[in-house]
Amino acid sequence: MFKTLATLIHGQSARAEDRVRDAFAIELIDQKIRNSETSLRAAKGTLASLIQRQRSEAKQRAALKTRITDLTERAKEALDKDRDDMAEEAARAIASMENELAVRDETLDRLDQKVMRLRSSIESGHRRIIDLKQGAIQARAVRREQNMQMHMSVNGLQEGAVDEAEELISRVLGKDDPFERSEILQDINRDLAGDNIADRMADAGFGSATRSTPDDVLARLKSGKK
Repeated sequence: MFKTLATLIHGQSARAEDRVRDAFAIELIDQKIRNSETSLRAAKGTLASLIQRQRSEAKQRAALKTRITDLTERAKEALDKDRDDMAEEAARAIASMENELAVRDETLDRLDQKVMRLRSSIESGHRRIIDLKQGAIQARAVRREQNMQMHMSVNGLQEGAVDEAEELISRVLGKDDPFERSEILQDINRDLAGDNIADRMADAGFGSATRSTPDDVLARLKSGKK
């Protein structure tokens, strides 16, 4: 029983966490990008320090090689002049410097490897951050579209409301024109009362005209009468 309750509570907490993550997805993405950029800046600083140490070690190694070469030449001259004592002293110094050179060579090799690995990681991280920023732009566009859809739905611009509005428009446009109906009724009433029989007979050519026609107006214009 307790195990079942614990499972249900855990599931509810997971769903609540998912809802929070969905609601603040854009903010979380931006925060992850900021964290990644902070880590990248720190990595760049470390790389700069490693490169600086690498260059310093390379300079010291080059100077040590120069000293070894110079002292070797001097030791040879001392041997040529039978100064074995000075040659032996030079040999001891050369041996010590060669041991130091071996240590610096090893140190420089390790630095080279660290610089190479860290530089590769920084380049990869830089590309990933660019991808993250592009993804964030797309996520914002999707979120804006989702918010607009929700806004339209809340304000009644969903499919059902549009269909209902279109139906109402069709009903209004489909109704008979009351003014036209009134004119038709008046014509019917005049016909029943015989009021327009004279007009119809005049139009048929029986008797004088009872009303002006377009032909009358055109004839008057042609004759110059007003």
